[in-house]
This record gives sequence, structure tokens and C-alpha cells, in this order.
Amino acid sequence: MKSNDNLKLDEADAIEVDIGDYRNNQDDLYISHHVPTSSRLTSPISSSSDLSPSPSPWYGGTPPVPSYLDSLRASGKASATSLSQLSSPSSSSHALVRTGNGSKLSLVSNTLPPPPLPRSVQPAPKRKLEIEGLVIDPSVLEKLRRWILGIAVVEFDIDHGPVVEGIFPPLFLLPAESENIAFSAFPDSLQFDQGSQVHSFRIREQISSSLSVEELKRPPTKDGFIYGFSHFTQKKDASVRRGYRQHSIVILTQYQYPAFYTYLVSIFGPLYDTHGLPMLESACHNIATWRGPSPGQTMELGFLGTVLYLEIPNTIDEQQLTETSSFKEKYDPRLHILASSPPLIPPPISLFQSCLAQLWSIWECIVLCEPILIIGSSPAQTSQAVWWFRDLLRPLPLAGDIRPYFTMQDGDHALLVNKLPPKAGVILGVTNPFFEKSCSHWPHILSFGRNSEKTDHSIMGKASPSRGTTKSSNSGRGWKTKTHKRHISKDRVLLKQLEAACKGNEQTRLNASVALRGHFCSRTRDFLAPLSRYLHTLIPSPAEVTSAGASGNLRMKPFNSKHFIASLKANGSTLPFRSLKQRTDFYERWLRTPTFGLWLGQQEQIVHVVLEESIRRL
Repeated sequence: MKSNDNLKLDEADAIEVDIGDYRNNQDDLYISHHVPTSSRLTSPISSSSDLSPSPSPWYGGTPPVPSYLDSLRASGKASATSLSQLSSPSSSSHALVRTGNGSKLSLVSNTLPPPPLPRSVQPAPKRKLEIEGLVIDPSVLEKLRRWILGIAVVEFDIDHGPVVEGIFPPLFLLPAESENIAFSAFPDSLQFDQGSQVHSFRIREQISSSLSVEELKRPPTKDGFIYGFSHFTQKKDASVRRGYRQHSIVILTQYQYPAFYTYLVSIFGPLYDTHGLPMLESACHNIATWRGPSPGQTMELGFLGTVLYLEIPNTIDEQQLTETSSFKEKYDPRLHILASSPPLIPPPISLFQSCLAQLWSIWECIVLCEPILIIGSSPAQTSQAVWWFRDLLRPLPLAGDIRPYFTMQDGDHALLVNKLPPKAGVILGVTNPFFEKSCSHWPHILSFGRNSEKTDHSIMGKASPSRGTTKSSNSGRGWKTKTHKRHISKDRVLLKQLEAACKGNEQTRLNASVALRGHFCSRTRDFLAPLSRYLHTLIPSPAEVTSAGASGNLRMKPFNSKHFIASLKANGSTLPFRSLKQRTDFYERWLRTPTFGLWLGQQEQIVHVVLEESIRRL
């Protein structure tokens, strides 16, 4: 909706405000001073302007040792060692905290006077004071920060747009970050008359080199991005000028665990809507009682009366499958959570119904680091789709930028959306029609259609249709590509099963979604098999390790593209390519992608660690 100072609104109507009308044009920086007072509630139970993301991180634990190292492992002279340890952020935030004797200690820096807040992030005084009234003990804060950065309360203000009213525990934010969180927490178009939905987003951390996380008392992120998981609610409220209240509760975290945090916020959001701020403090105290996350660990977690069973991956690039998980045949996505997997509720196969036959082409584009624009009618749709596609890439590292839900107000908007060719590997989830025109030159676009009455907007909630919603013609739905031609063969038997499952009940669609995910995981393994076979020839043999002795400086031989293609022609591939020429073309294209460089670097590091361990054991 275009802004109009003379516009008269009927307070009986549902809110139909275009979030894009609200924009912060102020450039002033400020420090968010959260100064809580007291509360006696107890719990009931490296930023850079460069768009190239940080290399896909290993969050700790033992990295997976490839099969081409089996000969060294069998010799008894090799073992995999941890390349990194999972860090548990424990630094305090700007807050008043209680010391051991019960007195209060201010952690707020007084060296800079707080400038006025920008209009778009100006919090409502009453709610702001209520959030600031919450107190957290330093030891509880340290444990809480092992899992989350904080929980943000975001309200929609008819004059200023989305407003971050507060974050608990208090968290330092630059104004650009606060505004980004506020706009990303809300749908940018009308979703329903009354109801709720869950979606997620990924925003770039804006802390500059001159402001270190130690100085700001802000926990470090893992990869330079903050992940937000939002529970948005719209309901009638006679006390609000428009007659409706819109707000979001957002879990902010440093971890790329969509299934886990989506489920977490889907539990917490409705309880917060019912009980308000006391539930916010209870949720944080619950999370603080959990042991810190550890790679490969399976945990039983209690959260606000619900018991969760969580399995954490060994690395962020490990694909967690039901058949290889500790849950095995007992797996139920409503109880058992594979942290890094995409959300499975509602079943993703329903989302992809309009493009089931094109999923094999989409998988190829993801592997080849092609940019993809995903257009949906809700952030719930786009965020689930983006996380699904990111998961299909595993165990290959993420070389591009992914945005489960991207808005026009995002600080990276001008860098990601412009007239230049899109960056390699970018997967952008959008709902604003503006992007359809501004990204019309993108080579690959997947659209789920707009304002379809059959659209399932919520992950763990319900919504009543908006009176302003109209049926979509669905003429723009589906997969459109300007440049890509499919190289591999479809599994037509599976495709028929998927098409039949789309007409079944939720459990049928859920089972089909799990089967589809497993199919593409198998395709990725088949794709990597020839590469692993060739890498085996580049690794020093056990005999070479022994002859080199303790003084040997062994390393993997350089990767030679021509030699690999010769090996591919000689040994073939189990991936069903449509022709030998297409097989060669596909691998040659992949060797030129940034994903290949990241993947090869990971393999070289793993081999180096194994060789070093082998030499020490001599």
C-alpha cells in the first residue's frame, strides 16, 4: 500500500499495511541501552561488505573422514582428530545483573551518551519498560548464550512500522541490525484476518572491526550471520487504533539449526501470546538449564512442559538422515528433531507440488552453485523452501548466500538485488511483488503462486483467511529457467509415488517428503563418489607414510582436473546421467564453482590432520 497522509482507514477492517512503506532513512548509529530492574519470577520447569560468505563452518567435533582414507585407517596408523571445538558463547550483555550478595551491577557503558533512536526502531515506552524490568543472573546468562543470543519482541506501530520493543536478555545491536530484525520478523504483505505463522530469516552481522565482540559484550556468531526464527501473530484487539494487533516473537541465534529453532518458537510463540512477558523469562530459564550443544550428541530437552529429543550434527555440512540417526525407526518429526534438517511440518512435498517433475533440475542448479529466486505468498513458504534446498546440498559446503526470507529493507538489498548478474550460489526467498520485476533477469525462478486460499501459511498454527485475499490464477507457479538443461535422469517411479502422495493425508505426505529427501541425499553421494575415488589416488599410501618417518612433510598431491576427467571416463559414475557427454559437462562445470574450492580445501585439511596423526603414531 502506498503511503498517503490523507488516507482514511476503517478500523473494523483487517490491517492491510505494506511493510515496504516503512523505511529508516536515518544514518545515526546508536547503542541499544537495555537497563533492566528486577523480577522475581522463577521458571516453572566479522562483518564485511563482501557478499562472499564465510567458508561453511565446522561447528566442532570430529569431521567426517572420507571413505578414500579407509586404507590408512585400516593400517592402524591414522585417526581423525577434531579440527575445531564447538564454542559456547558466554559473554554477558548490557544489563543489570545480580551479584552474589544480591546487589545490582551495571554492565552498560557510560562512555557514550545514547543518541535518539531512529523512528523505525523507536520502542513503545510501556512495553519497553516491562522488558527492561526483567533481570537475569550472570551465571544463567552464560548458560543461555550457549544456545541463543536472545528473544526479541517486535510490535507493529501504525506510525513507525515494525518496532523492536526489546530483547531479553539484553543484546547490543547496531541500528541497521535492529531495523533488519524488525522488518524480517513480519510478513511484508497481508497473510490472513486472524492467525499465526512461523518463518525464519538470516541477516548479516554488522559489527565492524573497530567494535569487537569483547568490547560490546556480544556473543560471536559462527559464520557472520544472525539467524532469526519468528512467530508472527495477528489478532483483533479493541485497544489498538486499527482494531488489530500484529506482533512477532523472534528467537535470535548463532546456529544454523532450522528444524530445532522452528519447533522451539512454534511452542513458545502461542504461550507468549497467552501469558506475555512472564513466559519470556520462563523460556530463557528453561533453555539455560540445558547442557551446551555438542557435535554428534543426542539430547533430551525439557521446554515449557514439552519434552524434545534433539540430535546435533557432527558438522554443519553433515546431512542428518532418519535412517542413520539415533532415532532410527522410532523417528517422529513432532518429537524427534534433527537439528540441521529443514522443517518437516507441514510436509514440504505439498509446497513443491507444482514443480515435482522439475526437482531434479533444481537439484542440479543447487549443486552447480546457480542463483535461484524463490517467490512465495508467505515467509513460511519461502523459508521452508530455502532450508530444504540448502539441505539438499549436503554434504557439500555452502559457498553461496542463502536468505530464507529477504525484504526490501535488508541492508544487503542493493548488493543482492541489482541489474548485475546475481552472485553464484545465492538462494533468495521473497514475497514482495517488487522482486519479480527487479529480479526478472535472474536465470532461475521458482514461484509458489500468490494468495492461494489453499496455501498453508503456518508451521504449527492456524489462520483464518483474510477478507481481502483473492484466489490466485496460479499461472505464474512453478519452475522457470532461462539457461539450464537437465543432465541426469529423473526417477519416474518415485515421481509417480510423490504425485499420488500429494493427494493423501498429512502422514502420507510426510513419509513422501522424507523419502524425497533421502533420494536426493543418495544422488549427492553418487555425485561425490568419482571425486572421492580420484582423491584416493592423491593421498600418500601407508607405505609412503612409514618411509617418510617423523621428519616427513607429507600432503595430498595437487588436484588435476584433466586427470580427474580421465578417471571419470575410465571408471564411470553411478549417478544416472542422460549421456556420457552430459556427465563430463556436468563435472567440468562443477569444478569451476566456488563450492568445489571449498570442498577441496576441506578434504585437504582432513587429509593433513590424518597424515599428521599417522606420523605421530610411528
